[in-house]
Order: sequence, then structure tokens, then C-alpha cells
Amino acid sequence: MSEKTTTLIRHKPMMSMKQILLMNFGFFGIQYSFGMQQTAINPIYNLLGATPDELPLLNMAGPITGLLIQPVIGALSDRTWSEKWGRRKPYFLVGAVGCSVCLFLFPMVSALWMAVLLLWLLDASNNTAMEPYRAFIADKLPPSQTAKGFLAQSFFTGFGITLANVSMFLFKWLLGESRAGGLPYWVFAAFWVGAVCSIGSVLVSVLSTNEIPPTPEELKKMRAQKERERFGALKDIWVAIVEMPKELRKLSLLYLFQWYALFVYWQYVSLSIAKSIYGTEDTKSALYENATAWTGLVNGFYNVVTFCVAFSLVSVAKKRGAKWVHIVCLLFSMVGLLIFPHITDKYLIFIPMVGFGIGWASMMGVPYIMALRMVPSSRYGVYMGIVNMMIVIPQLLETVSFGWVFKHLLGGNPTHAITFAGVCMGLAAAATLWIKEPPIVRDMDDVTAPPKVFSEKEK
Repeated sequence: MSEKTTTLIRHKPMMSMKQILLMNFGFFGIQYSFGMQQTAINPIYNLLGATPDELPLLNMAGPITGLLIQPVIGALSDRTWSEKWGRRKPYFLVGAVGCSVCLFLFPMVSALWMAVLLLWLLDASNNTAMEPYRAFIADKLPPSQTAKGFLAQSFFTGFGITLANVSMFLFKWLLGESRAGGLPYWVFAAFWVGAVCSIGSVLVSVLSTNEIPPTPEELKKMRAQKERERFGALKDIWVAIVEMPKELRKLSLLYLFQWYALFVYWQYVSLSIAKSIYGTEDTKSALYENATAWTGLVNGFYNVVTFCVAFSLVSVAKKRGAKWVHIVCLLFSMVGLLIFPHITDKYLIFIPMVGFGIGWASMMGVPYIMALRMVPSSRYGVYMGIVNMMIVIPQLLETVSFGWVFKHLLGGNPTHAITFAGVCMGLAAAATLWIKEPPIVRDMDDVTAPPKVFSEKEK
């Protein structure tokens, strides 16, 4: 396969692997919080009396807050500069504080409406932190290292969600069935550990990594725009959508199928495991609690796979192209989900999660590699926000449509829901074929290297 490349002169210094990991460590805490949402929120809804067909609507917080918050935060962060805090860091620091507070309060809920309200606040905080972190990678790293930066985020995504899920299983084993009101004590422990991880890991990144300051010209322009345009951020979003590159628009179809599938999986995986392995559909039973804890272990396992393979995808993407890497990873995920609901042994159910974990590693990093090559560097924030709109719109569609699909087309069977998710992953792989991948970027030697001294003859 021939490789198209573009060579650029680097304007940012190369970063060591240690520096890349430190700057992305905050993603661990953000994704720990997200992991608790994936695995624990829907079982809590069930324990508080929600019915299976209500789950999509009860999860509407994520897509709505993502749709409203991420592009606005992205555009605002493009226009922000603080000598003390930088451009992106204030936003993901505030988001991390919000996540920690919500995670601390969540186990104390005693009614379904309280859980729903807290999920809205938690998702708003997650979205405030998430998007600026994507732009942070693009700001700091030279073109040849952006793939490594995004896949470092995939690594910490897998690591954070793994610990979130494993913590649920571990604390259930340690604390047993003892309860505080409606929820078991092990739920309290898992959420409170998440609250500490969320703020603690972000502080490590904030304190260890400085942002690159804008040039005097950029700073002057930024301040002039801020004074001149009251609603400049909203205008930036509209202009960016109108001027969006053609290939970036195609990315939206890939995201449509990919994220619809993911939302279906996360909402119905515990119900699927309860039915296929534990033989129960009673969400009030002890067997369902066991299924919930085992779901945490299963989700933790696929995230172990994610952080094990994340960095290997960098070299493969450089050799074969990000597009083809993503297609293959999506097919692995499809096969895993199609097999998953037919397994009745709780230990064998980990096998299809290998494929799902490979797919998840790619989903959290590889599409961003392609997207970043399609947009101008001065608008990373707003365009990363728009890319995340492509993620949350399918989630929103899922929340308003899948309840009806689940009840009337899938017979209210959670194992059929997981199969449906697998089919959507296959459609996502097909949609990726339609995208024309941007050229692979190579850059020159590090600009921090001493300049070459030319002799009079060489001049």
C-alpha cells in the first residue's frame, strides 16, 4: 500500500514519553468517572425502580450536555489565555472538580429522580473536561507525535475504566451485601475512590505540564476578538461548521453507527449478562447484583485489552494508515459483540471482550488522528468540540429511539440488544471505507536543536 506523506517544519519541541504520559495522566481520572457511568449508573437506575425500556431516555444527559457544552467549551478555550493557568487547563480542572463532587454524592441518592439529576451534573462536568483535553494534545505536540498523544489518552481510558470496573467487583467481594439504605456499601466505596482519582490525576497533569503561550500577535488578536464579539464563541462554532472540510463531514457517518452501538452496549450489558449467565431478569434480585459486579469485571477486562494495545496502534497506523487500522479494529469489535450474548459460561464471556477492547482502543484515538489532519491548528478547540458533537448526536438519537426499538423490534430481550450493537459496529467499519484519509505527517528535526552554523562558502 502506497503511503502519501506531507513533510512539515516543526514549530513545537518533541516531548519524551514520560512527558506525554504525564500530560495525559489527567485523562485517567476523567475516564475513571466515565467508567463508573458505563457500568454503575444503569444498574443503580434498575435498583431504584427503572424498567429496561426506560434506560435510553434516562441516559439522555450524556448526549444533551455533550451537544451543548463541548463545542462551546472548545470555542471558549481557543479564545482563552491565562499566564498562570494557560488555555485549556482551566477548563479540564473545573470539569474534574465537578466530577469529583458528583461521584462523591452519587451513592447517597435515594430516589430515581435524584440519580438522574446527578447524572446530568456529572456528564456536564465530564464534557467540560473532555474536549479541552483533546485540544491540549494538538496544542502541545508536533505533528509526528499527535498520534502517540491521542493513543496515550486511549491507554489511560482503558486504565481508568478498568480500575473503575474492577473496583466495583473488588469492593463487593470485600464488603459483601451490607447496605446503606437502598444501595450496597460497595457502591459507596467505588464511587468515592473515583472522586479522589478524578481530581487527583488532573492535578498531576496541570502541575507537571505547561502550555505553549500564544505569540504577542495571537494574544492581541485573541483579546480584540473577545472585546469586539460578545457571542464570538457561538459564531466560531457556526463558521467552523459551515467551513468544515468534506472528509470531516464523512466522519460523522462513522461516528453515527459506532457510538449508537456503544451506548446500546453500555445500557444493556448488565441485563444481558444477568439473562444469559445468571438466568434472571429480576433487577431486584441478588443474582442481578452478582451480574452487575461481574459486568464490572467484564468491562474492566476489555479496558485492560485497550491499554495493552493502544500504543501498538501508533506504529501500525503509521505503516498502514489510520483509516485501515480503524476498520480492522471495528471488525474485531463487531465479532466480539455478535458472539457475546450467546455465551452462558461467565468465564468464557471474557473471550469476545478481547475484540471489543481492540475496537475501543481505536475508537478513543485513531479517528482523532484523522480529524486533526483535516483542520487548521488555530481552530483545534472548536473543531475538537464539533467532532465530539458527532459523537453525542448518535448518543442522543439512541436515547430517544432505542427504547422503542428494544421493546417492539427486539422483543425486550437484552441479548438481542447486544447483537444489534454488533451489527452497528459492522456498519461503522463500512462507513470508514468512504473516508479519504489525509496524508500522513512527517516533520523535520526538533526546533530546539542548536542551529547549524554555515561557513561563508556554504552561504
